[in-house]
Amino acid sequence: MKIVNIPNILTSIRILLVPVFVMMLIYGRHKTALVVFIIATITDAFDGMIARRTGQKTELGAFLDPLADKAILMTSFIIFAYLKWIPKWLAVIVISRDLIVLFGWILLYIIYGKAKVEVVYSGKIAIATQFFLIAYTLAYINFHNLLPKVTLEVFIAVGCITAFSGIQYIYRGLTQNT
Repeated sequence: MKIVNIPNILTSIRILLVPVFVMMLIYGRHKTALVVFIIATITDAFDGMIARRTGQKTELGAFLDPLADKAILMTSFIIFAYLKWIPKWLAVIVISRDLIVLFGWILLYIIYGKAKVEVVYSGKIAIATQFFLIAYTLAYINFHNLLPKVTLEVFIAVGCITAFSGIQYIYRGLTQNT
């Protein structure tokens, strides 16, 4: 199976868009940052769909896809919290969940020589809500006269969904590997 295929190229583009996205935010090019984020989100939707439909799933793609998601989401949450566009506590929840899951996976691998943790549905919902929140926040920053501001309840919902998915990953990791 070829490693260089359209899904892996799309995922690689998404990873390469992260520094472009950061630069646009740093230099106040918020409309361009929104466009870059939307392109990254579209490549995320298409890479998996193309890989499944054309039988081009690869181990590299399975590794790079979540890495690309984490790169753009964690970067977004850090910068958005710094810019005070989202609450700092929400950034802490999102980043902590990902770090705990990652270190848990590493620890399971070290202890048991394996670390197979299947994706949980709540994890997919958490990622989707995080992507939506970042996109909406950027849209609001650019078009605040057209859109309502994100409410505290939305931030709380994203935080709860993210925390719940983290707990599910911990539980699944412990029950599948011990």
